[in-house]
Amino acid sequence: MIPSRLSAKHWIGGDWVDSSLRRESVDPATGEPIGTYADGGASEAALAVAAARRAFVDSPWRGDRRLRARTPNVMADRFEARAEDLVEILALENGKIVPEARFEVGRVASKLRFYAALALTEFGRAIETAPGRYSTTLREPMGVAGVIAPWNSPVVLFIRSLAPALAAGCTVVGKLPGLTAQTNARMCEVFAEVETLPAGVVNVVTELHGDAARAIVDSPDVPIISLTGSSKTGQQIMASGAKHMKRFGGELGGKTPILLFDDADLDRALPVVEKALTTFAGQFCMTGSRLLVHRAILDRVRDGLATRLEAVRVGRASDPASQMGPMIDRANVERVDKVVEEAIAAGARVVTRGGPLRNGPLSRGAFHRPTLLEIDDHRLPIAQEEVFGPVLVMQAFDAEAEAVALANDSQYGLAASIWSSDVDRPLRVARLIDAGTVWVNDWAVVHDETEEGGYKQSGLGRLNGVSAMDDFVEHKTIVHGVRL
Repeated sequence: MIPSRLSAKHWIGGDWVDSSLRRESVDPATGEPIGTYADGGASEAALAVAAARRAFVDSPWRGDRRLRARTPNVMADRFEARAEDLVEILALENGKIVPEARFEVGRVASKLRFYAALALTEFGRAIETAPGRYSTTLREPMGVAGVIAPWNSPVVLFIRSLAPALAAGCTVVGKLPGLTAQTNARMCEVFAEVETLPAGVVNVVTELHGDAARAIVDSPDVPIISLTGSSKTGQQIMASGAKHMKRFGGELGGKTPILLFDDADLDRALPVVEKALTTFAGQFCMTGSRLLVHRAILDRVRDGLATRLEAVRVGRASDPASQMGPMIDRANVERVDKVVEEAIAAGARVVTRGGPLRNGPLSRGAFHRPTLLEIDDHRLPIAQEEVFGPVLVMQAFDAEAEAVALANDSQYGLAASIWSSDVDRPLRVARLIDAGTVWVNDWAVVHDETEEGGYKQSGLGRLNGVSAMDDFVEHKTIVHGVRL
Protein backbone atom coordinates (compact mmCIF):
# COMPACT_ATOMS: atom_id res chain seq x y z
CA MET A 1 0.00 0.00 0.00
CA ILE A 2 1.16 3.52 -0.76
CA PRO A 3 1.44 5.73 2.35
CA SER A 4 -1.00 8.63 2.56
CA ARG A 5 1.87 11.12 2.35
CA LEU A 6 5.06 10.25 0.47
CA SER A 7 8.51 11.77 0.91
CA ALA A 8 11.29 11.19 -1.61
CA LYS A 9 15.02 11.94 -1.31
CA HIS A 10 18.13 11.48 -3.43
CA TRP A 11 20.27 8.32 -3.21
CA ILE A 12 23.95 9.33 -3.06
CA GLY A 13 26.92 7.31 -1.86
CA GLY A 14 24.69 4.68 -0.29
CA ASP A 15 22.74 7.23 1.79
CA TRP A 16 19.48 9.16 1.54
CA VAL A 17 20.18 12.84 0.95
CA ASP A 18 17.64 15.66 1.33
CA SER A 19 17.58 19.11 -0.28
CA SER A 20 16.65 22.51 1.08
CA LEU A 21 14.11 22.83 -1.74
CA ARG A 22 11.15 20.45 -1.62
CA ARG A 23 8.31 20.24 -4.12
CA GLU A 24 5.00 18.43 -4.34
CA SER A 25 4.47 15.20 -6.22
CA VAL A 26 1.11 15.18 -8.01
CA ASP A 27 -1.29 12.52 -9.26
CA PRO A 28 -1.86 13.56 -12.90
CA ALA A 29 -5.29 11.90 -12.93
CA THR A 30 -6.64 14.23 -10.25
CA GLY A 31 -4.19 17.11 -9.92
CA GLU A 32 -3.97 16.30 -6.20
CA PRO A 33 -0.65 16.17 -4.29
CA ILE A 34 0.51 12.74 -3.14
CA GLY A 35 3.65 13.78 -1.28
CA THR A 36 6.83 15.84 -1.44
CA TYR A 37 10.31 15.33 -2.82
CA ALA A 38 13.79 16.79 -2.57
CA ASP A 39 14.47 18.85 -5.69
CA GLY A 40 18.19 18.72 -6.39
CA GLY A 41 20.57 20.96 -8.23
CA ALA A 42 24.25 21.50 -8.87
CA SER A 43 25.34 20.81 -5.27
CA GLU A 44 23.59 17.45 -5.10
CA ALA A 45 24.98 16.54 -8.52
CA ALA A 46 28.49 17.37 -7.32
CA LEU A 47 28.02 15.09 -4.29
CA ALA A 48 26.83 12.29 -6.54
CA VAL A 49 29.71 12.68 -8.99
CA ALA A 50 32.22 12.67 -6.15
CA ALA A 51 30.66 9.52 -4.66
CA ALA A 52 30.68 7.77 -8.04
CA ARG A 53 34.29 8.77 -8.67
CA ARG A 54 35.39 7.44 -5.26
CA ALA A 55 33.60 4.17 -5.94
CA PHE A 56 35.24 3.85 -9.34
CA VAL A 57 38.72 4.45 -7.94
CA ASP A 58 38.51 2.76 -4.54
CA SER A 59 35.94 -0.04 -4.76
CA PRO A 60 36.53 -3.40 -6.48
CA TRP A 61 33.74 -2.70 -8.98
CA ARG A 62 35.68 -1.87 -12.15
CA GLY A 63 38.16 -4.75 -11.76
CA ASP A 64 35.93 -7.59 -10.56
CA ARG A 65 33.80 -8.93 -13.40
CA ARG A 66 32.31 -11.64 -11.21
CA LEU A 67 31.03 -8.99 -8.83
CA ARG A 68 29.60 -7.13 -11.83
CA ALA A 69 27.83 -10.32 -12.91
CA ARG A 70 26.56 -11.33 -9.48
CA THR A 71 25.26 -7.94 -8.37
CA PRO A 72 22.87 -7.19 -11.28
CA ASN A 73 21.38 -10.66 -10.83
CA VAL A 74 20.68 -9.89 -7.19
CA MET A 75 19.28 -6.54 -8.25
CA ALA A 76 17.00 -8.32 -10.73
CA ASP A 77 15.72 -10.58 -7.96
CA ARG A 78 14.90 -7.59 -5.79
CA PHE A 79 13.13 -5.78 -8.65
CA GLU A 80 10.97 -8.85 -9.16
CA ALA A 81 10.22 -9.06 -5.43
CA ARG A 82 9.25 -5.37 -5.33
CA ALA A 83 7.51 -5.32 -8.71
CA GLU A 84 3.98 -4.61 -7.49
CA ASP A 85 5.23 -1.77 -5.25
CA LEU A 86 6.85 -0.17 -8.28
CA VAL A 87 3.80 -0.76 -10.47
CA GLU A 88 1.54 0.88 -7.91
CA ILE A 89 3.61 4.04 -7.50
CA LEU A 90 4.40 4.31 -11.23
CA ALA A 91 0.70 4.11 -12.14
CA LEU A 92 -0.21 6.68 -9.50
CA GLU A 93 2.53 9.21 -10.20
CA ASN A 94 3.16 8.73 -13.93
CA GLY A 95 -0.46 8.05 -14.95
CA LYS A 96 0.12 4.81 -16.85
CA ILE A 97 -2.75 2.36 -16.67
CA VAL A 98 -1.77 -0.65 -14.56
CA PRO A 99 -1.10 -3.05 -17.48
CA GLU A 100 1.30 -0.50 -18.99
CA ALA A 101 3.03 0.10 -15.65
CA ARG A 102 3.34 -3.66 -15.15
CA PHE A 103 4.78 -3.99 -18.66
CA GLU A 104 7.42 -1.35 -17.91
CA VAL A 105 8.49 -2.76 -14.57
CA GLY A 106 8.43 -6.27 -16.01
CA ARG A 107 11.14 -5.37 -18.52
CA VAL A 108 13.72 -4.51 -15.85
CA ALA A 109 14.91 -7.87 -14.49
CA SER A 110 15.68 -9.39 -17.90
CA LYS A 111 17.83 -6.39 -18.86
CA LEU A 112 19.86 -6.67 -15.68
CA ARG A 113 20.37 -10.40 -16.18
CA PHE A 114 21.35 -10.00 -19.83
CA TYR A 115 24.11 -7.52 -19.01
CA ALA A 116 25.17 -9.53 -15.97
CA ALA A 117 25.90 -12.35 -18.40
CA LEU A 118 27.78 -9.99 -20.74
CA ALA A 119 29.98 -8.90 -17.83
CA LEU A 120 31.42 -12.43 -17.87
CA THR A 121 31.86 -12.58 -21.64
CA GLU A 122 33.43 -9.13 -22.09
CA PHE A 123 36.94 -9.59 -23.49
CA GLY A 124 39.70 -7.89 -25.45
CA ARG A 125 42.08 -9.17 -28.13
CA ALA A 126 45.66 -10.34 -28.36
CA ILE A 127 47.61 -10.79 -31.58
CA GLU A 128 51.15 -11.79 -32.51
CA THR A 129 52.14 -8.88 -34.75
CA ALA A 130 55.48 -10.49 -35.69
CA PRO A 131 57.20 -13.66 -34.53
CA GLY A 132 57.59 -13.28 -30.79
CA ARG A 133 56.01 -9.81 -30.66
CA TYR A 134 52.55 -9.25 -29.20
CA SER A 135 49.91 -6.56 -28.89
CA THR A 136 47.04 -6.79 -26.44
CA THR A 137 43.89 -4.68 -26.68
CA LEU A 138 41.86 -4.27 -23.51
CA ARG A 139 38.30 -2.98 -23.11
CA GLU A 140 38.26 -0.85 -19.98
CA PRO A 141 35.43 1.06 -18.27
CA MET A 142 35.42 4.78 -19.05
CA GLY A 143 34.76 5.86 -15.47
CA VAL A 144 31.70 7.67 -14.15
CA ALA A 145 28.70 7.46 -16.49
CA GLY A 146 26.02 10.13 -16.35
CA VAL A 147 22.61 8.63 -17.10
CA ILE A 148 19.76 11.03 -17.83
CA ALA A 149 16.35 9.37 -18.07
CA PRO A 150 12.92 10.90 -18.81
CA TRP A 151 9.61 10.89 -16.97
CA ASN A 152 7.60 8.92 -19.53
CA SER A 153 9.16 5.54 -18.61
CA PRO A 154 11.60 6.33 -15.80
CA VAL A 155 12.11 2.80 -14.48
CA VAL A 156 12.94 0.84 -17.61
CA LEU A 157 14.72 3.68 -19.39
CA PHE A 158 17.04 4.29 -16.44
CA ILE A 159 17.81 0.58 -16.18
CA ARG A 160 18.32 0.37 -19.96
CA SER A 161 21.39 2.61 -19.62
CA LEU A 162 22.36 1.57 -16.09
CA ALA A 163 22.67 -2.16 -16.82
CA PRO A 164 25.30 -1.97 -19.61
CA ALA A 165 27.16 0.77 -17.74
CA LEU A 166 27.47 -1.43 -14.67
CA ALA A 167 28.42 -4.48 -16.73
CA ALA A 168 31.20 -2.47 -18.39
CA GLY A 169 32.59 -1.54 -14.97
CA CYS A 170 31.45 2.08 -14.82
CA THR A 171 29.93 3.73 -11.79
CA VAL A 172 26.81 5.80 -12.39
CA VAL A 173 25.27 9.17 -11.58
CA GLY A 174 21.62 9.11 -12.58
CA LYS A 175 19.59 12.27 -13.11
CA LEU A 176 15.90 11.40 -12.88
CA PRO A 177 12.91 13.72 -13.31
CA GLY A 178 11.06 15.44 -10.50
CA LEU A 179 7.75 14.49 -12.11
CA THR A 180 8.43 10.87 -11.08
CA ALA A 181 10.28 11.54 -7.81
CA GLN A 182 8.37 8.96 -5.76
CA THR A 183 8.98 6.29 -8.39
CA ASN A 184 12.67 7.23 -8.47
CA ALA A 185 12.90 6.80 -4.70
CA ARG A 186 11.15 3.41 -4.83
CA MET A 187 13.78 2.29 -7.36
CA CYS A 188 16.52 3.45 -5.05
CA GLU A 189 15.01 1.41 -2.23
CA VAL A 190 15.71 -1.61 -4.43
CA PHE A 191 19.33 -0.55 -4.92
CA ALA A 192 19.67 -0.12 -1.16
CA GLU A 193 18.62 -3.74 -0.65
CA VAL A 194 21.46 -5.13 -2.79
CA GLU A 195 24.21 -5.92 -0.31
CA THR A 196 26.82 -6.69 -2.97
CA LEU A 197 26.49 -3.25 -4.55
CA PRO A 198 29.34 -1.04 -3.24
CA ALA A 199 28.28 2.36 -1.94
CA GLY A 200 28.56 5.01 -4.61
CA VAL A 201 28.39 2.69 -7.61
CA VAL A 202 24.80 3.81 -8.26
CA ASN A 203 23.71 7.34 -7.34
CA VAL A 204 20.42 9.05 -8.19
CA VAL A 205 19.63 12.76 -8.10
CA THR A 206 16.05 13.92 -8.71
CA GLU A 207 15.29 17.37 -10.06
CA LEU A 208 12.47 19.22 -11.78
CA HIS A 209 14.59 21.62 -13.80
CA GLY A 210 18.02 21.23 -15.40
CA ASP A 211 20.65 22.45 -12.94
CA ALA A 212 21.73 18.97 -11.82
CA ALA A 213 21.83 17.66 -15.37
CA ARG A 214 23.94 20.62 -16.49
CA ALA A 215 26.35 20.07 -13.61
CA ILE A 216 26.76 16.40 -14.53
CA VAL A 217 27.35 17.26 -18.17
CA ASP A 218 29.81 20.01 -17.22
CA SER A 219 31.81 17.82 -14.82
CA PRO A 220 35.23 16.70 -16.11
CA ASP A 221 34.83 13.61 -13.91
CA VAL A 222 31.93 12.29 -16.02
CA PRO A 223 33.35 11.21 -19.41
CA ILE A 224 30.21 9.56 -20.80
CA ILE A 225 26.59 10.73 -20.93
CA SER A 226 23.81 8.26 -21.79
CA LEU A 227 20.58 10.10 -22.52
CA THR A 228 17.01 9.20 -23.29
CA GLY A 229 15.12 12.36 -24.16
CA SER A 230 14.23 14.80 -26.89
CA SER A 231 16.47 15.58 -29.85
CA LYS A 232 16.63 19.20 -28.72
CA THR A 233 17.88 18.17 -25.29
CA GLY A 234 20.45 15.90 -26.93
CA GLN A 235 21.76 18.76 -29.05
CA GLN A 236 22.06 21.03 -26.02
CA ILE A 237 23.88 18.41 -23.96
CA MET A 238 26.30 17.58 -26.77
CA ALA A 239 27.13 21.26 -27.22
CA SER A 240 27.68 21.74 -23.48
CA GLY A 241 29.90 18.69 -23.12
CA ALA A 242 32.03 19.34 -26.18
CA LYS A 243 34.63 21.24 -24.18
CA HIS A 244 35.47 18.02 -22.32
CA MET A 245 35.22 15.86 -25.45
CA LYS A 246 32.59 13.74 -23.74
CA ARG A 247 31.17 10.66 -25.32
CA PHE A 248 27.43 10.81 -25.90
CA GLY A 249 25.03 8.03 -26.62
CA GLY A 250 21.35 7.40 -26.35
CA GLU A 251 17.91 7.50 -27.79
CA LEU A 252 16.28 10.78 -28.74
CA GLY A 253 13.05 11.82 -30.46
CA GLY A 254 10.92 9.90 -32.91
CA LYS A 255 8.10 10.30 -35.41
CA THR A 256 7.26 6.68 -36.16
CA PRO A 257 5.55 6.03 -39.52
CA ILE A 258 3.13 3.13 -39.89
CA LEU A 259 2.77 2.00 -43.51
CA LEU A 260 -0.50 0.24 -44.39
CA PHE A 261 -0.38 -1.32 -47.85
CA ASP A 262 -3.50 -2.38 -49.71
CA ASP A 263 -2.88 -6.06 -48.88
CA ALA A 264 -2.59 -5.44 -45.12
CA ASP A 265 -4.77 -7.48 -42.77
CA LEU A 266 -6.78 -4.58 -41.31
CA ASP A 267 -8.46 -6.75 -38.70
CA ARG A 268 -5.01 -7.28 -37.21
CA ALA A 269 -3.55 -3.89 -38.07
CA LEU A 270 -6.13 -1.42 -36.77
CA PRO A 271 -6.11 -2.61 -33.12
CA VAL A 272 -2.31 -2.31 -33.17
CA VAL A 273 -2.43 1.16 -34.73
CA GLU A 274 -4.81 2.18 -31.95
CA LYS A 275 -2.41 0.96 -29.26
CA ALA A 276 0.54 2.52 -31.09
CA LEU A 277 -1.16 5.86 -30.50
CA THR A 278 -2.68 5.42 -27.04
CA THR A 279 0.04 3.51 -25.18
CA PHE A 280 1.41 5.79 -22.44
CA ALA A 281 -1.09 8.39 -23.75
CA GLY A 282 1.14 8.89 -26.77
CA GLN A 283 4.07 9.91 -24.55
CA PHE A 284 6.43 7.37 -26.03
CA CYS A 285 9.41 7.83 -28.35
CA MET A 286 8.05 5.05 -30.58
CA THR A 287 4.44 6.27 -30.63
CA GLY A 288 2.89 5.56 -34.02
CA SER A 289 2.25 9.18 -34.91
CA ARG A 290 2.25 9.05 -38.75
CA LEU A 291 -0.13 6.70 -40.56
CA LEU A 292 0.62 6.27 -44.27
CA VAL A 293 -2.23 4.46 -46.03
CA HIS A 294 -2.56 3.06 -49.54
CA ARG A 295 -5.33 5.08 -51.17
CA ALA A 296 -7.27 1.94 -52.12
CA ILE A 297 -8.00 1.21 -48.45
CA LEU A 298 -8.07 4.78 -47.13
CA ASP A 299 -11.84 4.94 -46.52
CA ARG A 300 -11.87 1.63 -44.65
CA VAL A 301 -8.95 2.69 -42.49
CA ARG A 302 -10.40 6.13 -41.78
CA ASP A 303 -13.79 4.76 -40.72
CA GLY A 304 -12.45 1.81 -38.78
CA LEU A 305 -9.81 3.73 -36.90
CA ALA A 306 -12.14 6.62 -36.07
CA THR A 307 -14.61 4.16 -34.55
CA ARG A 308 -11.88 2.56 -32.46
CA LEU A 309 -10.38 5.83 -31.22
CA GLU A 310 -13.74 7.31 -30.29
CA ALA A 311 -14.43 4.22 -28.18
CA VAL A 312 -11.17 4.37 -26.19
CA ARG A 313 -11.99 4.49 -22.48
CA VAL A 314 -9.88 7.23 -20.90
CA GLY A 315 -9.57 7.15 -17.13
CA ARG A 316 -7.47 6.81 -14.00
CA ALA A 317 -4.83 4.13 -13.83
CA SER A 318 -6.59 2.66 -10.79
CA ASP A 319 -9.76 2.01 -12.82
CA PRO A 320 -9.55 -1.46 -14.41
CA ALA A 321 -11.81 -0.26 -17.24
CA SER A 322 -9.33 2.44 -18.33
CA GLN A 323 -7.66 1.89 -21.69
CA MET A 324 -5.62 5.09 -21.66
CA GLY A 325 -4.46 7.10 -18.67
CA PRO A 326 -3.71 10.80 -18.28
CA MET A 327 -0.79 12.69 -19.70
CA ILE A 328 1.91 13.70 -17.25
CA ASP A 329 0.39 17.10 -16.39
CA ARG A 330 -2.13 19.72 -17.47
CA ALA A 331 0.54 21.88 -19.08
CA ASN A 332 1.32 19.13 -21.57
CA VAL A 333 -2.38 18.65 -22.31
CA GLU A 334 -2.71 22.31 -23.24
CA ARG A 335 0.50 22.16 -25.27
CA VAL A 336 -0.79 19.22 -27.33
CA ASP A 337 -4.20 20.81 -27.80
CA LYS A 338 -2.52 23.95 -29.15
CA VAL A 339 -0.53 21.86 -31.63
CA VAL A 340 -3.75 20.24 -32.87
CA GLU A 341 -5.50 23.60 -33.26
CA GLU A 342 -2.57 24.98 -35.23
CA ALA A 343 -2.60 21.93 -37.50
CA ILE A 344 -6.31 22.32 -38.19
CA ALA A 345 -5.81 26.00 -38.98
CA ALA A 346 -3.02 25.00 -41.39
CA GLY A 347 -5.27 22.63 -43.33
CA ALA A 348 -5.39 19.32 -41.45
CA ARG A 349 -8.87 17.75 -41.60
CA VAL A 350 -10.45 16.43 -38.41
CA VAL A 351 -11.41 12.77 -38.39
CA THR A 352 -11.57 12.37 -34.60
CA ARG A 353 -11.00 15.55 -32.60
CA GLY A 354 -10.40 14.10 -29.17
CA GLY A 355 -8.76 16.76 -27.02
CA PRO A 356 -8.80 17.76 -23.35
CA LEU A 357 -11.59 16.62 -21.05
CA ARG A 358 -13.24 19.87 -19.96
CA ASN A 359 -16.24 18.50 -18.08
CA GLY A 360 -17.02 15.75 -15.61
CA PRO A 361 -15.01 14.14 -12.80
CA LEU A 362 -11.94 13.59 -15.00
CA SER A 363 -11.68 17.26 -15.96
CA ARG A 364 -9.44 17.91 -12.94
CA GLY A 365 -6.84 15.54 -14.39
CA ALA A 366 -4.44 15.75 -17.32
CA PHE A 367 -6.58 13.81 -19.81
CA HIS A 368 -6.46 14.23 -23.58
CA ARG A 369 -8.60 11.98 -25.73
CA PRO A 370 -7.03 10.48 -28.91
CA THR A 371 -7.06 12.69 -32.00
CA LEU A 372 -6.89 11.64 -35.67
CA LEU A 373 -6.18 14.21 -38.38
CA GLU A 374 -5.94 13.68 -42.13
CA ILE A 375 -3.44 15.66 -44.20
CA ASP A 376 -2.32 16.10 -47.81
CA ASP A 377 0.84 18.10 -47.12
CA HIS A 378 3.52 16.10 -45.33
CA ARG A 379 5.54 19.25 -44.64
CA LEU A 380 3.00 20.48 -42.09
CA PRO A 381 4.57 20.77 -38.61
CA ILE A 382 2.10 18.18 -37.27
CA ALA A 383 3.72 15.61 -39.59
CA GLN A 384 7.29 16.72 -38.97
CA GLU A 385 7.54 17.52 -35.26
CA GLU A 386 7.26 15.17 -32.31
CA VAL A 387 3.96 15.90 -30.55
CA PHE A 388 4.47 13.53 -27.58
CA GLY A 389 0.77 13.04 -27.05
CA PRO A 390 -2.12 10.96 -28.46
CA VAL A 391 -2.29 12.67 -31.87
CA LEU A 392 -2.09 10.73 -35.15
CA VAL A 393 -1.85 12.19 -38.66
CA MET A 394 -2.99 10.11 -41.64
CA GLN A 395 -1.95 10.58 -45.26
CA ALA A 396 -2.68 8.60 -48.42
CA PHE A 397 -0.10 7.26 -50.88
CA ASP A 398 -0.52 5.67 -54.30
CA ALA A 399 2.67 3.67 -54.80
CA GLU A 400 5.31 1.86 -52.77
CA ALA A 401 8.04 4.35 -53.67
CA GLU A 402 5.84 7.22 -52.50
CA ALA A 403 5.21 5.46 -49.18
CA VAL A 404 8.96 5.06 -48.63
CA ALA A 405 9.62 8.69 -49.54
CA LEU A 406 6.97 9.90 -47.08
CA ALA A 407 8.27 7.62 -44.33
CA ASN A 408 11.80 9.00 -44.82
CA ASP A 409 10.64 12.63 -45.07
CA SER A 410 11.53 13.31 -41.43
CA GLN A 411 14.40 14.53 -39.30
CA TYR A 412 13.82 11.43 -37.15
CA GLY A 413 14.65 7.80 -37.78
CA LEU A 414 13.92 5.84 -34.63
CA ALA A 415 11.38 3.24 -35.75
CA ALA A 416 8.81 2.30 -38.39
CA SER A 417 6.07 -0.29 -38.89
CA ILE A 418 5.12 -1.99 -42.18
CA TRP A 419 1.87 -3.88 -42.76
CA SER A 420 1.50 -6.16 -45.77
CA SER A 421 0.59 -9.80 -46.46
CA ASP A 422 2.99 -9.93 -49.40
CA VAL A 423 5.97 -12.24 -48.96
CA ASP A 424 8.63 -9.94 -50.43
CA ARG A 425 7.39 -6.38 -49.92
CA PRO A 426 8.02 -5.95 -46.15
CA LEU A 427 11.71 -6.77 -46.33
CA ARG A 428 12.16 -4.80 -49.55
CA VAL A 429 10.55 -1.72 -48.00
CA ALA A 430 12.27 -2.18 -44.63
CA ARG A 431 15.68 -2.04 -46.30
CA LEU A 432 14.77 1.37 -47.79
CA ILE A 433 13.45 3.01 -44.61
CA ASP A 434 15.80 5.19 -42.57
CA ALA A 435 15.06 3.84 -39.09
CA GLY A 436 16.91 1.91 -36.43
CA THR A 437 14.03 -0.53 -35.88
CA VAL A 438 11.43 -1.66 -38.43
CA TRP A 439 8.58 -3.95 -37.43
CA VAL A 440 6.71 -6.09 -39.94
CA ASN A 441 3.01 -6.60 -39.17
CA ASP A 442 3.66 -5.51 -35.59
CA TRP A 443 4.71 -2.55 -33.44
CA ALA A 444 6.91 -1.89 -30.38
CA VAL A 445 8.44 -5.34 -30.12
CA VAL A 446 11.79 -4.78 -28.40
CA HIS A 447 14.19 -7.42 -27.09
CA ASP A 448 17.06 -7.04 -24.64
CA GLU A 449 19.30 -9.01 -27.00
CA THR A 450 18.84 -6.77 -30.05
CA GLU A 451 19.99 -3.21 -30.54
CA GLU A 452 17.59 -0.27 -30.26
CA GLY A 453 18.31 3.27 -31.41
CA GLY A 454 17.87 5.74 -34.19
CA TYR A 455 19.08 7.25 -37.42
CA LYS A 456 19.39 11.00 -38.02
CA GLN A 457 18.08 13.15 -35.12
CA SER A 458 16.85 10.10 -33.22
CA GLY A 459 20.10 9.41 -31.42
CA LEU A 460 23.67 8.16 -31.30
CA GLY A 461 24.86 4.66 -30.58
CA ARG A 462 22.54 1.87 -29.50
CA LEU A 463 20.84 0.75 -26.32
CA ASN A 464 19.90 -2.88 -25.72
CA GLY A 465 21.91 -5.64 -27.34
CA VAL A 466 25.64 -6.25 -27.18
CA SER A 467 26.42 -2.88 -28.79
CA ALA A 468 25.10 -0.98 -25.77
CA MET A 469 28.31 -1.87 -23.93
CA ASP A 470 30.38 0.07 -26.47
CA ASP A 471 29.24 3.44 -25.14
CA PHE A 472 30.83 2.73 -21.77
CA VAL A 473 34.26 1.29 -22.64
CA GLU A 474 37.61 2.57 -23.81
CA HIS A 475 40.06 0.49 -25.85
CA LYS A 476 43.64 0.34 -24.63
CA THR A 477 46.34 -1.33 -26.71
CA ILE A 478 49.45 -2.56 -24.91
CA VAL A 479 52.33 -3.20 -27.33
CA HIS A 480 55.15 -5.47 -26.26
CA GLY A 481 58.22 -3.92 -27.91
CA VAL A 482 60.63 -6.70 -27.01
CA ARG A 483 60.57 -10.40 -27.71
CA LEU A 484 59.06 -12.45 -24.89
